[in-house]
Amino acid sequence: MELPTPQDIRERRTELGLTQSELAGQADVSQPLIARIEGGDVDPRLSTLRRIVDALERSEGDIVRADDLMHEEVVSVGPDASVSEAVSAMQDAGYSQLPVIKDGVPVGSISFEDLMSVDEDARDRPVSEFMGESFPTKSRSATLDEISTDLGHNKAVIVTERGNTVGIITEADIAARLS
Repeated sequence: MELPTPQDIRERRTELGLTQSELAGQADVSQPLIARIEGGDVDPRLSTLRRIVDALERSEGDIVRADDLMHEEVVSVGPDASVSEAVSAMQDAGYSQLPVIKDGVPVGSISFEDLMSVDEDARDRPVSEFMGESFPTKSRSATLDEISTDLGHNKAVIVTERGNTVGIITEADIAARLS
């Protein structure tokens, strides 16, 4: 078992968005003790350190991450798919937009809005001629706050791992999680 260093405790507390006072309250120790431990001024007893680590772990469990929200099955089209194929895929899935993915990597997006001004002669043309920018990407560990910020400006967020698409999140997914 490896014990956390003062720097580890400070970094983890900061990542979780906790103040020293909040961590102290959850660990049932004083805020000055947390400050002294993080500063390396004092070596806590093992029982005190355990309470602090337990409080950090409980706080970690309260955080909603992309991995908790995402749909692993991503309905998408490739950039070479025809406009009519994209429209069919959106209608079949009941979505108003889809990511455009090439070899697992998001390269754009296509929506009914993008196709509103397209005439009937364009049905066989590739999606790449009409697609918009790709949805923003986040890792599986991205927090609900990070995802919500992106969804405030975009219709979806793509979850990637090593550059490849592994999931998608929309506002509906967040609403379902909160209800």
